[in-house]
Amino acid sequence: MTNYIGSATTHSGWRATLQKVGGNLAGMVIPNIGAFIAWGLLTALFIPTGWIPNEDFAKMVGPMIINLLPILIAFTGGRMVHGHRGAVIGAVATVGVIVGTDIPMFLGAMIMGPLAAWVLKKIDAVLDPKVPVGFEMLISNFSLGISGLLMAMLGYLGIGPIVKSISDVLGNAIQSLVDNGLLPLASLIIEPAKVLFLNNAINHGVLGPLGVAEAQETGRSILFMLETNPGPGLGVLLAFWVAGPRLIRGSVPGAVIIHFLGGIHEIYFPYILMKPRMILAAIAGGATGVFVNVALDNGLTATPSPGSIFAYLVVTPQGYTFKVLLAIAASAAVAFLVGWLLLKSDKSLDQADLDAAKARKDSLKNG
Repeated sequence: MTNYIGSATTHSGWRATLQKVGGNLAGMVIPNIGAFIAWGLLTALFIPTGWIPNEDFAKMVGPMIINLLPILIAFTGGRMVHGHRGAVIGAVATVGVIVGTDIPMFLGAMIMGPLAAWVLKKIDAVLDPKVPVGFEMLISNFSLGISGLLMAMLGYLGIGPIVKSISDVLGNAIQSLVDNGLLPLASLIIEPAKVLFLNNAINHGVLGPLGVAEAQETGRSILFMLETNPGPGLGVLLAFWVAGPRLIRGSVPGAVIIHFLGGIHEIYFPYILMKPRMILAAIAGGATGVFVNVALDNGLTATPSPGSIFAYLVVTPQGYTFKVLLAIAASAAVAFLVGWLLLKSDKSLDQADLDAAKARKDSLKNG
């Protein structure tokens, strides 16, 4: 009996830790959802494959996803740890992470923002009691500037390459599954990587080039469908709408529109980060979609960009529309069913927890 209780306690502690980590990650992203929407609309409208292509406006797409969005995430994460000073050093340090790689550094920003703020918090705790009267501002600014520079250098030399290596490892794993005909298992890698904002790196850095090579030979490729399928995200959001915490249900319809019609998949990532076990629903939905696509010999002529249902239909070969829609519907249905079951059985967040989360989000928004 003692061993059983001990194992249960360990399991509960592990789940609580995972929930806390997911909540913190979500807390960095949720206050910046408006910026993600702005970037998504810019992409959907003005890139060469967008609805109203415009070469001049499209120039903003790259700087926003490479620079602005990671810096905003790091700024928010730093503020969560050490107020405005933490936000500033988090943003400064993340520049090193951004410059050190050639992929969007969302995960790097989630690491570097809070880390740099924590370092500055410790430095302030040592220096503040010893600063002579009249030198507070001088010491405060220089301590932030010097530590920010050092953390940016650390990000350039360490954090950025580490995240890039993680992306490369995931890409090689997907390549191995493709080579061995185990495509449905790719969802075990793709869906968790998407939630950590490695979706663009995997899609455009790995799957896109492989798909182009295949499409040149056959006219279409299933590889264009692995990461871009809007079905799993749709199913996850619908599950939150039906069975999620009441506090966030009201935000789901808007997220569904942005995700499924607008193609901004990043909009549903914070929902999974709030409830990390929901990644199982996304994996199940993704694997189902891949399985159906393989069974029906589906493929697209190019990468849907952005990954909305409309973009999907634009690059669907003639005669494949119904089969492609069937795969999306199947993946959404499975993700919804698994997500509904997971949410119904999850009692880890009570109303007090939700109220605290809402208060934290509001303070970040207004502070």
